[in-house]
Parts: sequence; C-alpha cells; structure tokens
Amino acid sequence: KFMTAYTHIRDNIDHIYKELTKERTREGNIVLGGNAYLIVENTDEPYLGGIKYNAMPPGKRYLDLDLLSGGEKTLAALGLVFAIHSFQPSPFFVLDEIDAALDGINVGRVARYLKECSQGGVQCIVISLKPKLFQEADALIGVYRDQKENCSRTL
Repeated sequence: KFMTAYTHIRDNIDHIYKELTKERTREGNIVLGGNAYLIVENTDEPYLGGIKYNAMPPGKRYLDLDLLSGGEKTLAALGLVFAIHSFQPSPFFVLDEIDAALDGINVGRVARYLKECSQGGVQCIVISLKPKLFQEADALIGVYRDQKENCSRTL
C-alpha cells in the first residue's frame, strides 16, 4: 500500500507543481513551470526511511527547501498537498490564508489552479485577505467582527 501511494504521488507531483508555477508570456504562450520530485531514502525498505521532496521554482537552480522564499515554499507545499489529494481524493479542501506569503503573480497562479480543480469537481473553501484570490471565487462570503456585539458576522 505504501509503494502504491508513493509511486502515484511521485509520478504526479511534477505535473501538478508545473501547473501551479507555469507562466504566460505577453503573447499568450505558456512557459513551463518549475520541477518537483520525490526520492525515497531507503530503496530496499522504503517505508523504514524518509522521503526527500525537492522543488525547483521556474528559472532557478536546485536549492534545499529551507533556502526557498516563503512564497516558493508555499507553492511547493501546495504541490505536495494536491499530489497527495490526487491519490486519495476528498470532496473539498479548506485552505486558510495559503496566499499569505505569495506575491500578486503567484496568488493569481494559485487562484487559476484552484479554479481548474473546482471544474474537476473539487470544492475549495478558501480563507483569504487578498482580492486577487477571492475575485476568482464562484461564491464569496464576507466575515467581519462586530465590535459592539463582540461576535463575527457575515455579509
């Protein structure tokens, strides 16, 4: 069972990360995104060792995940989450401020990817403070704190 899951995730993570990080030129051409891959540390007994995850943002050389920027780490983490989801799908995601460390360009990329996921039947509940992300939503619920009543309210 472990190897079935590992193999599926390993085989899908690069494609998903590329989708999350791909760019469009001004002419509308798509430039491939970064690269991501998994390596099992103990090939003889893979479930007894660790799994190394590497993600290389577009146009950058290999760096350890610890040396990536906050936004690059976020995209790498989302790539892994979505790759795991592709093996064991759930009907929805709850994503809380996943865009906090992302710049405007990467917020747009994540919004586009989530929109594509939702067209495939996955529902995403996303908590965000960035208009670029919630502009792409099919539905929007605004929540604010009512100071007088000391509670949260919806718009």
